[in-house]
Amino acid sequence: MTPVRSLARAMLSGIFVVSGYRNFMNPGRLVPAAKPVTDRVTPLIERANPRLPTDTETLIRANAAVQVGAGLMFATGKFVRPAALLLAGTLVPTTIAGHPFWNNDDPAARNNNQVHFLKNLGLLGGLLLAAVDTQGKPGLRWRAGHRVDHSRRSMKRAVRTARREARLAAARATSTARRFPG
Repeated sequence: MTPVRSLARAMLSGIFVVSGYRNFMNPGRLVPAAKPVTDRVTPLIERANPRLPTDTETLIRANAAVQVGAGLMFATGKFVRPAALLLAGTLVPTTIAGHPFWNNDDPAARNNNQVHFLKNLGLLGGLLLAAVDTQGKPGLRWRAGHRVDHSRRSMKRAVRTARREARLAAARATSTARRFPG
């Protein structure tokens, strides 16, 4: 783990840990902005599992809890790639609910929301890069292919060795048979 990666992860995760904590402790202030998004998501949640809560405040708290947990995992270098994907997943509804610049009539508010929307888009890009970063190690695809190639070479080597040993055993058997009469 390089110092640059560690520092970058801590810097990137900071916004998620801090805002996630604030949103978890005080979800009521976000309910009016989040209500249109949660109203659209509620039927999907109910279809997936009817026992899950669907009220807006609980969904905000759940999103915030995931942001804090995944942000801490990301910052500490534990399960970095899954944590980055979780953070990216929480960022999408947060951005759509929090910064709908397309709904603003006031040019100043529209500009402000557009800047924050683009900022979150940049965060999403950074998280997606982190999700595919193998930290200088080969990826699963390369490792699987390398393992297959290694197995093939091992099998070919084993077959060659077995054939050579069989030829040597046959030669020894022939020379032993010549020594004994009969």
